[in-house]
Amino acid sequence: MKELQYLNKYFIKYKYSFLLGIIITIIAQIFSLFTPKLISRSFKAIESYSKTNLENNSIIINELLHNILLIIVTTIIAGFLTFLMRQTLIVMSRHIEFDLKNEVFRQYENLTQNFYKQNRTGDLMNRISEDVGKVRMYVGPAVMYTINTFIRFTIVIIYMYNVSPLLTLYTLLPLPFLSYAIFRISSLINIKSTVFQQYLSKISSFTQEVFSGIRVIKAYSLEKIYQKNLVDLSMESKEKSLDLAKVQSLFGPLMLALIGMSNLVVIYFGGMMYINGSIKSIGTIAEFILYVNMLTWPVASLGWVSSMVQEAEASQKRINEFLKIVPEIQNNCQEPTEIKGTIEFKNVNFKYEDTNIVALEDISFVVNKGETLAILGKTGSGKSSIIALISRMYDTSGGTILIDGKPIKDVHLFDLRNSIGVVPQDAFLFSDSIKNNIKFGNEKATDEEVIEAAKKAVVHDNIINFKNQYDTILGERGITLSGGQKQRVSIARALIKNPKIILLDDCLSAVDTETEEAILNNLLDFCKDKTTIIVSHRVSSAKNADKIIIIDEGKIIQQGSHNQLVNEDGYYKALYWKQLSEKDFS
Repeated sequence: MKELQYLNKYFIKYKYSFLLGIIITIIAQIFSLFTPKLISRSFKAIESYSKTNLENNSIIINELLHNILLIIVTTIIAGFLTFLMRQTLIVMSRHIEFDLKNEVFRQYENLTQNFYKQNRTGDLMNRISEDVGKVRMYVGPAVMYTINTFIRFTIVIIYMYNVSPLLTLYTLLPLPFLSYAIFRISSLINIKSTVFQQYLSKISSFTQEVFSGIRVIKAYSLEKIYQKNLVDLSMESKEKSLDLAKVQSLFGPLMLALIGMSNLVVIYFGGMMYINGSIKSIGTIAEFILYVNMLTWPVASLGWVSSMVQEAEASQKRINEFLKIVPEIQNNCQEPTEIKGTIEFKNVNFKYEDTNIVALEDISFVVNKGETLAILGKTGSGKSSIIALISRMYDTSGGTILIDGKPIKDVHLFDLRNSIGVVPQDAFLFSDSIKNNIKFGNEKATDEEVIEAAKKAVVHDNIINFKNQYDTILGERGITLSGGQKQRVSIARALIKNPKIILLDDCLSAVDTETEEAILNNLLDFCKDKTTIIVSHRVSSAKNADKIIIIDEGKIIQQGSHNQLVNEDGYYKALYWKQLSEKDFS
């Protein structure tokens, strides 16, 4: 139960619903226990009638009718209160499920890139859906039936003891065996439930990757191989599920057998006590049998409840593993920060912790507000790492990054990111309309502003040729559009935000030279008062920049303006003449 202690804060939050549910349960159990007492009274009245041989039976009939009426009324009241109990405690569990899912999702949002490199999407989805669902069964039905069982046991045993202490002792003899059986089986359920949940995560991760890469699978005609892999994984998962189900199936029969033993004990010892005069009425034995049978469902539910608790324990442990992770990127500034746009790198070093690859070494440069910096270099030279550091997707391993002369760690994190418009190398679009994908950068933007941003990104003409134009719904990850169209919609999304800093990470690689030139010309005017950093493999994207730096193996090997670098022997000049000969730019 250690892992489930994390949920205590939610029980405290909803303490009034929780306490109300307990109070309603107590009252419901008291009303439900009128029935055995009334039946016992009816038996005694019948026995009294048969012994005295009264000729006038109206008195006994009236008493029996009175008892029947009371049984009906108290049963209806108990049923209604049980309904209220469910409404109170089960609704509370739905609120806790809602809160927990939101807490997990917020934690996912706060965790850094390193976390997502080390964990698979399917596993993350399984923890926020399947695992949270298991936990809800604990805070709802499991807690409700546990309270119900505890209260019923307490009240029933008190009633039984008041009637006959000795017969109560005989009736409770099987309980030690019951407790031991629950303990042993619950331990097995915890172990097997953890393994089963792990296999569910594996299946979720596998299927998510298959669906995301279905085009590649079809292109290589690998459907049968992946189908076989899924069948193998599903068979393993099925075996773990069956192992869990076999253990869980022991509970019901075991509980019912022990209740049956208690009934036999009541009949035998109760009969013997009636014969020797310790019990004065058969009604007492009938009352005891009803009490024992009233414990049948609570006791039988112990197996189900125990199973739910053990599964929830395993699931909450998996959830806690993520909730207890402290995000590497912290917002150290609580005061709002006004971002103007000046960026300075001072002897910056950066190494990816998951791979130990050194991406940047001793990088220094300054980009003032309103200036444009172009970064060129070979694939894997560290260009995109600079973009990631500016938006604080990672923190530096050494050196300092200054924003408007202030260390980036002392800048309000969300003000920083709100002031940046990023167009990543791999354009990601949501399964929504083109309009909403562009408005993602500014949800309050008007339709006119959406169209204007699309025109600047030179994608408007493509959009209006679609049947539904800007209301066209894109497939997952924007699969409806071509690579170049996705990149341009991403550019429009960044432009509509009207940020102070624009980061373009090789976002024109999938467009032709003519379109690239048109976009760059539009950006020249749009970015006059903004700090712009362009990462590219093309000289055509960099030639109009105020400053250009060349990165190779994480180090700056050249820097200057286009005119300076084109007249200086080195990487830039060689690239310039190579692309010029290929007519890659004009």
